[in-house]
Amino acid sequence: MTSRLLTAAITTLLGAAALAACEPVDPDRPDSALDFPQPDRPVSDLGANQFSTETDRDNRGEAETVMDLAGIAPGMSVADIGAGNGYYTVRLAKRVGENGRVLAQDIDEDAIARLGRRVERERFDNVSIKLGEGDDPRLPEDSFDRIFLVHMYHEVQEPYAFLWRLWPALREGGQVIVVDVDRPTDQHGIDPLLLSCEFERVGFTLDAFKDAPELAGYYAQFKRAAKRPAPEDIEPCRGSPGGAGNTAR
Repeated sequence: MTSRLLTAAITTLLGAAALAACEPVDPDRPDSALDFPQPDRPVSDLGANQFSTETDRDNRGEAETVMDLAGIAPGMSVADIGAGNGYYTVRLAKRVGENGRVLAQDIDEDAIARLGRRVERERFDNVSIKLGEGDDPRLPEDSFDRIFLVHMYHEVQEPYAFLWRLWPALREGGQVIVVDVDRPTDQHGIDPLLLSCEFERVGFTLDAFKDAPELAGYYAQFKRAAKRPAPEDIEPCRGSPGGAGNTAR
C-alpha cells in the first residue's frame, strides 16, 4: 500500500470513529439501564394522572376487590410500588395484620415523606418505607408473596430493566399484581396485550386477568417463569405511537 493510500485509509478510519463518538446518547437513561432495551412505545409523564378521593375509591370497593382477587391474607409479605399517598399501603397493612408486613416504595421523595408521616400518624407498625429508582424497585430478594403495581406501570421509564430487577424479589409462588387502564401508554394506561408481552419478555407469565368497573380499569396477575433472560437477550415488544401494540417483534 502506498503512503498516500495508507494516509487515506487512516483518515477514513479516524472519520468513522469520530462519527461513532458523536452518535447521540439519551441523557435521560441511567447508566444502570443501558444493558436493557428501551420500550418501543411512549411513556406517561410522572404524577399527571389524577384519581378520585380515597372515599370514592372505597365506595366502589376498589382496594377490597383487588386484595380479594390477589388472595391477600394475614401474615403475608407484600410490596406496594409507586405507593404515592398510601391508599393501598394502609389497606394492605390492615389486611396482612401484625404478623404480616408491607414495604411501600416510591421514587418521589416528597411522596415518601408524606407517606412516612401518615404511617406514623396512623401507627402502622408493620409498614416500612423505601425510596426506589426509576429502573430498579430496589427490593430484597425472595421476600414478597405479592408485589403491587397499581396505576403506575405506564409511568416506568425503563420497564424491561425495572421488571428484570423485580423478578428475584418474589418468593416461590409469589405474584405481581397490576391494576391499569386499557388506553394508550402516553395517556396513563396500557393495552393488556402489550402489558403481557413486556412481562413475558423478562421472565413472567400471565396467571389471571379480570376487567372490573370498580377498578376503573383491569386487574392482571403475573407469576415468575422458570428463569429470566439475560438483559442483552430481551427483545422489546412492538408498541404503536398511541400505546396499544402488537406483541410480535
